[in-house]
Amino acid sequence: MQLGLELARLTAGLDRLYRDVPRTQSFLDREGLIPVAMAQVEPYALASYGEARDRLEAFAARIPGEAESDLRRAYLTEMVDSLLALLDTFESRQISYAERLRRQMRVDTQLVSDEILDGYRHTIRENLDELGYRGGSLAEDVGRFEADTLVPADQVLATMSEVTREAQRRTSEMMYLMNDEWLEPVRLDDVPFTAYCDFPERKMRLNLAMPFTRSAIKHLACHEAFPGHLVHMALRQRYVAEGKMPLDGAQVVTSSASSALFEGIADNGWFFLDWINTPEDVVGMTLERLRAALRCNAAWMLHAEGRSHEEVAPIIAEAGYQDLETAKSRIAFLRHGLRAPFVYGYWCGDTSTHAVWEKVPKERRKEFWAYLYGNMHTPSTLRDFWTV
Repeated sequence: MQLGLELARLTAGLDRLYRDVPRTQSFLDREGLIPVAMAQVEPYALASYGEARDRLEAFAARIPGEAESDLRRAYLTEMVDSLLALLDTFESRQISYAERLRRQMRVDTQLVSDEILDGYRHTIRENLDELGYRGGSLAEDVGRFEADTLVPADQVLATMSEVTREAQRRTSEMMYLMNDEWLEPVRLDDVPFTAYCDFPERKMRLNLAMPFTRSAIKHLACHEAFPGHLVHMALRQRYVAEGKMPLDGAQVVTSSASSALFEGIADNGWFFLDWINTPEDVVGMTLERLRAALRCNAAWMLHAEGRSHEEVAPIIAEAGYQDLETAKSRIAFLRHGLRAPFVYGYWCGDTSTHAVWEKVPKERRKEFWAYLYGNMHTPSTLRDFWTV
C-alpha cells in the first residue's frame, strides 16, 4: 500500500506541474493529467520535471523489492515507465509516436491491418443482409441502416435515460448492486468528443451535434455508466476508502499505462451484460469497432506519417461509412498533445479486454470482474495474471 500512496502523490505532483504551465481554457486543457480523482491525495511538491523524473526513477528502483504481488510489481513497473515517457513529452525531449504508444499507452498496435478491418466489414455485411439491408454497396446499406435507427436530437437525452436505466438494472442484477448510482444525461456543446462521464457531478455529458443511433445510445449507456466508467470509478473509490486498493487506484491518469483498460472495461460493458442480442446490436457493435480502429489509423497517419487533418479525415470518413463532418469531429481531439496517443486506448483496450473475457466461463464471471475492477491493469497484466 505504501508504494500506491507514494505513486499517487508523485502523479498528483506531476499533474500540478503540468497544470502550472499556461494553456488554453479548452475542456481538454482544463482536465489536466488527472481528470478525475476519487480520493484526496496530497501532491508531492515538485520543483521541476527534472525532479519528477529523479523521484520516479528512484521509485522504480524500489518496486522489485517492495511490491505486494507479482501483479502489482508488473503494473507499477509499466505505470512508472509510462509516466517517464509522458515526462519526455512535457520536457520536449525526442520521443517518437510509436514509442509513446508502446511506453505511455502500453500497446503494440500502430496501424490496424486491412485483414482486421475487412473482417469487421464482413460481419457488418452478413448482419445487414439478415436485417434486409441489401442491394446497395456496403456504404449505401450502412447509410440506410443508420438513417433508419437514428434517434432525433430532441429525443436523445430521454432515450439515453431510458436505456441507461435498463443498463443499471442489468448491472445490479448480474454484476454489482448499483441502485444508488446514477449518471444524468445532459447536453454539452462545442467539445471534440461524443460523450463524457462527469463522475464528480454524476452527469453524462452528450454532444448533441453528433448523430446518435439506437446502438450508439446502448453502447454509451454501457460505456459511460453501467457497467463502464461510472461503475468502475465508484468501485475504485469504494475499494480505496476501504483499504482494499492502493491509493493510486483513485486516480484516472490521461494517456497512461492504465488508459487502455479504463476504456476496455467500458467498451466491453454490453458484453458483460449479455446485451448483444440482435443483428442490429451486432452491426452497431461492429461499426463501433471498425471506426475505433480507423481512428487509430488516423492518429498514426497524423502523428507518425505527418499527414494533415484535411488529408486524413476524408480517408477515415470513406473507410468508416461516415459523413465528413462526423469523421472530422471524431478525430478533432487528436490535435491535443497530451491526448495524441489516447485514441488507441479505445480499440486496443476493447480488444485486449475482450480477448480475455471470451475465455472466461460463465461460472467464473464474478471472479473475473473482481480481478478486472479490483486491480489496476495494463493490457499485458490483464492477460498475464488471469489464470484460465
